Amino acid sequence: MFKIDEYVVHTTGGICKVTSIDSLDIPGADKSKKYYLLVPIKAAGSKVYVPVDNDSAIRPITTSDEAIKLIDEIPAIEELTIENDRFREAKYKEVIKSCDLHELISVLKNLYFRRLQRISEGKKNTATDDKYFKIAEENLLSELSFVLHKNREEVKTLVADKITV
Repeated sequence: MFKIDEYVVHTTGGICKVTSIDSLDIPGADKSKKYYLLVPIKAAGSKVYVPVDNDSAIRPITTSDEAIKLIDEIPAIEELTIENDRFREAKYKEVIKSCDLHELISVLKNLYFRRLQRISEGKKNTATDDKYFKIAEENLLSELSFVLHKNREEVKTLVADKITV
């Protein structure tokens, strides 16, 4: 169970601060069921309610030691392989929803090398690939920069240097 003032990662809200743990005060709500009240750090006016027993919607934020180790492991992380292009977007969505940092790197590597290949063939990158690259990059960099207390561009450079090795 998470504690008040702890930071977590929510599948759609990104990095959030747990501000309370209580039942919902709305008509018809089960008063015996507890919820985390999360406030996304990027949208301080927003609120996200997550049932305490729903551990698939939030996870602990990575530690700075884990983040450093992850960045060092980037060259060894396998690029995501997608056998059937018809399922490409579904796989990207699945990985992004998982909030798994290793998987996000796998997707970024896939999209980076796919972009290079398309450019070398004289083709443009697809809008879908651009969209999911931005989402995966944002999710990865926001968490790493937050826990490492570094600016986003600095972390982006660290990650990009490891992907292109």
